[in-house]
Amino acid sequence: MRSRRHMGLVAAVATLMAAAPLSTIFEQWTWLIQCTIAVALIAGAATVARTARAPVWAQFIAMGVTLLLALTWLFPSGEEIAGIVPWTGTLEHFGDLLSQSGQDMRTFAVLVPDSDPLLFVTVLGIGAVAVVVDLVVVGLRRPALAGLPMLAIYSVPVAVYSSSVSFLPFVVGAMGFLWLLVADKVDGVRRFGRRFTGDGRDVDVWEPSPLAAAGRRLAVVGVLLAVALPVAIPGMTSGLMSRFNNGAGDGTGMGDGSGQPGRVNLFAALQGQLRQNRLVTYARVTTTDPDPFYLRFAVADDVTSQGFRSRSPQGRSLRQLEDPRAAPRAGVTYEQYSASVDISTDFQMQFAPIYGVPIGTDGLDNQWLYDTNQQVIFSNRANTRDKDYSFDFVRANYTEDALRAADPPNPDSLEVKRFTQVPQVQQVRTKVNELIVGKTNTYDRVMAIYRFFSSANGFRYELQTEGGTSGEDIVNFLTNKKGYCQQYAATMAWMVRQAGIPARVAFGFTNGTSRDGDAMVLTNYNLHAWTEVYFGPEYGWVPFDATPRTGVPGALRPDYAPDPDQPRTTPSATPSAAAGAGSDDQSDLPGKEDPGGNEALPSGPAPTTPKWPFYTAGAVLLVVLLLGAPAFRRSALRRRRRISTAAGAAADLQPGAATVLPTSDEARRSRAHAHAAWDELMDTLVDYRVPVDLTETPRATAERLAVAELRGDATGAIDGVRLLGRAEERARYARSPLTGPGLTEAVRTVRRGLSSRATRRVRLVAAVFPPSVVARWKGAVVDVSTSAVTTVSRLRERIGRLSPRRLLTNRAR
Repeated sequence: MRSRRHMGLVAAVATLMAAAPLSTIFEQWTWLIQCTIAVALIAGAATVARTARAPVWAQFIAMGVTLLLALTWLFPSGEEIAGIVPWTGTLEHFGDLLSQSGQDMRTFAVLVPDSDPLLFVTVLGIGAVAVVVDLVVVGLRRPALAGLPMLAIYSVPVAVYSSSVSFLPFVVGAMGFLWLLVADKVDGVRRFGRRFTGDGRDVDVWEPSPLAAAGRRLAVVGVLLAVALPVAIPGMTSGLMSRFNNGAGDGTGMGDGSGQPGRVNLFAALQGQLRQNRLVTYARVTTTDPDPFYLRFAVADDVTSQGFRSRSPQGRSLRQLEDPRAAPRAGVTYEQYSASVDISTDFQMQFAPIYGVPIGTDGLDNQWLYDTNQQVIFSNRANTRDKDYSFDFVRANYTEDALRAADPPNPDSLEVKRFTQVPQVQQVRTKVNELIVGKTNTYDRVMAIYRFFSSANGFRYELQTEGGTSGEDIVNFLTNKKGYCQQYAATMAWMVRQAGIPARVAFGFTNGTSRDGDAMVLTNYNLHAWTEVYFGPEYGWVPFDATPRTGVPGALRPDYAPDPDQPRTTPSATPSAAAGAGSDDQSDLPGKEDPGGNEALPSGPAPTTPKWPFYTAGAVLLVVLLLGAPAFRRSALRRRRRISTAAGAAADLQPGAATVLPTSDEARRSRAHAHAAWDELMDTLVDYRVPVDLTETPRATAERLAVAELRGDATGAIDGVRLLGRAEERARYARSPLTGPGLTEAVRTVRRGLSSRATRRVRLVAAVFPPSVVARWKGAVVDVSTSAVTTVSRLRERIGRLSPRRLLTNRAR
């Protein structure tokens, strides 16, 4: 029985490892602490029950009661007995927490705060899974079945917000499950009896099993392949490779990288490039509004150092839409209009584009919901592809005086707490403080930041941002002052938040300039992003578009936020410039060409110097350096040896002569020079494919070369090789080494002699890829790898001495 007790501990730890994906849902780690407490108590109760030899059903009851006591202690209602025994009020409290958890799930977006209802549901779920896993693994001895409840934990965050769960939590959970299987098999083998080796070794000493080690390696490789293949192959998921390839894009820099032009990446980046690809029609819109504002479909309000990203919306049925005119606001006028939207097959989003605040819809079934906070219509199960719908909406018109008189947002409101958070960047904080100094109300502060993005301050519309050395994308943009709508919208929202005012980024379509009868034809070139600022509950979210109008066809400037680059003019009486919004005239914009029906669409990037020649030259240079590295190394080594042997000429002696050197230092230098010349001879033999026998003496090697390799040579190579042999022989064995100026010339003549007898291929390889250098590098790699393997083996051996399995195994014996 004792040999099975540790399986309960393994089951508990594996359950907690399977819960790793929940870290991508919660903002903090309170859930993990509470789940660890509950799972530890459950494992302890199961161990006590098994120690008492209780049947399986009694173990299940013990674990269930322990889970109830743990929940009572972690989430008290104040009516417990002794603080841990539940009573009627406790059960009612648990019911309230369950009911409230549903509301929190609909209210909060990822990442969720540590609310008691959500934590209660999490601890209850993880605790229940821990009970089932322990029962299946220890009680029923079917560890493979434990993968089902563990997989259920992993499926929760994936179902809630799939894009937030990476493959790393899956690896953690998979390792826990594999550990559970391995531990069960080891325990099963141990139940056969005591182990003995049969060769006299101590049977009580734990020894690693080669078969078990092979199984562990196969398990690790299997998990890695299971994770790597879906990530790397685009056909199985969106794929890591598609991230590198950037997909097809949508022509606006908003593509999701999936290769599907109908998907828009709801991320307002602070740096990037606007890709102008093929023209794709997304929607045809007709509306009774003579001067509609942007057709809006999503928002991004979660800020990171790279930009703003979208939260998962939470909403209500479209049958519960509220009319904002029911609570009129001072300084705000409302106008009701209707619109019809015909979505093409190329726009595949889970958001339905709308104007203003919808008060009624037709053509959208009960799969579609409305988020009153984000003011978007969305669906978790359907998309807008080839959908035709209509809606009635209310447009709010604001005046400059009314916005200036608006009360500042309540610091304790949810909007201020959530939508004023930004990463602290000193340069941004300093600039915002400089812009809003002396501004006493919200409107004047926002307009000071809005007017900052003007051509007078150096800002320009560009299809590609520029990098920088600050380490912050927003600082680079504020320094270079070049970008497109995403950068302007995200930067203004960041700066408004820095001023303590709630702000976010909205996504949608401009009105464009193409018409099909009464319908506006909206394409991927009309996708746009702008900033929305919260002016309190009286006015709600008010749009501001800081992007220069020269880059946005169909751009609008409301009267309360006129174009900072143009003097204010009285709006004309034409429908395109009705009161409440000023529509920019696109006829005077340079560089606008019709790519297929539109009257004014952004042209491609301005002509720039092509960069591919520089990249090609750099790649060629890199290849030359890599291929020429062995030859460069061989040349440098030869030059160093030649200098060494030339410096060793202490006396002008004939080949074969010898001199007794007066000092030991001179003798040491002469020996080093002779060794350098001999090493160069050995490398030359290797380069020209001449066999080298390390067991031969220098004299024997020299005679073999003179007789077999250089016979009949008239260049003096035979005398040179014999001189090198005698010099090396005396340097090794004699008290007085040979010295003289002939070593360098001897090496050179021997090389010429060997080269003249070698084939053209051997000479080419010796010049480009010297085998002596390549062999030396191979030996170095082998030495390093052998050293690394030895170090890892020793480390594993030391860690293995502290292995819990070894300790448990020895204890079981």
